Amino acid sequence: MRFSLPAALLAGCTTALLLQPAAAATPSPIPQRRDFAGGGSTTSLPLPAGFGLAPRGTEPFELLGLGWDGPADALAGAVVRVRTRDAATGRWTDWHRLEADSTDGPDLAARGATAPLWTGRSNGVAVEVRPGPAGVPPGLRLDLVDPGNGAASTAAKILPAEPPRALSEPPTGSHAEANGQAPRPAIVTRAGWGADESLRDPDFVYTGPVREVFVHHTDTATEYACTDAPRMIRAIYQYHVETNGWRDIGYNFLIDRCGSVYEGRAGGVERSVHGAHTLGFNTDSAGIAAIGTYVDDQPAQPLLDGLAAIAAWKLGLTAQPADGRTKLTSGSSSSRYPKGTVVDFDAISGHRDAVATECPGSALYARLPDLRATAAGLQAS
Repeated sequence: MRFSLPAALLAGCTTALLLQPAAAATPSPIPQRRDFAGGGSTTSLPLPAGFGLAPRGTEPFELLGLGWDGPADALAGAVVRVRTRDAATGRWTDWHRLEADSTDGPDLAARGATAPLWTGRSNGVAVEVRPGPAGVPPGLRLDLVDPGNGAASTAAKILPAEPPRALSEPPTGSHAEANGQAPRPAIVTRAGWGADESLRDPDFVYTGPVREVFVHHTDTATEYACTDAPRMIRAIYQYHVETNGWRDIGYNFLIDRCGSVYEGRAGGVERSVHGAHTLGFNTDSAGIAAIGTYVDDQPAQPLLDGLAAIAAWKLGLTAQPADGRTKLTSGSSSSRYPKGTVVDFDAISGHRDAVATECPGSALYARLPDLRATAAGLQAS
């Protein structure tokens, strides 16, 4: 999310930085780089003093974020700002604020990270950090992600669209006798977007039948060429695994602005793969992320059509009506609901319905009623 901070707050940030003589005396951090198949890499710059980095040149990258050792909420209340240098023009951007704690993720996170920021091709960075009440967490670092050209694979690049067929998982609950199936849309596989499969955890974890879909946005650039969507997904994948410490990309599916559907977390698109997308409610649900930021920007119609198609198909596999309701039990008190609370959701809900976040953005959230109706129509056809 990108916005300007009030002048008084910026002044406070500057004052905090100037009052830290140790930070000025700290030598330049030594980058630590990890390379992946297809030319991708993640470069970590330690922030030992905890108060940022002066502007400096770097190897090219396209996404960044801060990570740390310890609990995910260790930077709660902090102000974190970054600016980057465009690799093509050499111009520096304005300051962008990073969300200090992400509400995506597993219910038990091993370590913390900010939400990532898509920067486009960049070769310079500056960081300012004003710590929150808990101070500076250990192992604070800036991670710069280069998605590369993607791993080569002989596996199928696209699963073609197909008509409804026998349910892969028997329906349960009050809708067990309903049909509710919908055609499967074409899906770009992980091989299709160039996932390095050696990066993720080799094992798969499954949940109960998917009865709920949570809609997200990736909080990245909205005006992008759809041919760049695989690069953005690879960058998110690398960040989720390398920086956040998750077993794989958090989302089960992603949709680009042209309506293409992408396989997210590995384990089988028809299976109930346990994701890391909606804190407290990753069980019996699927997370579908719209690539872009839809706070003010309106989602394109092809994107909405893709969301409706994959939600209708996924819910239809367990005969869950897309315009129905679902009861889920909170698995984390860090969500909107204390752990153990049974919550009644729309079968297609926004991330914000479960967690205190603006995701999937007000513009996309306002389209969810229409999306439910469209998905239900696909199930009835």
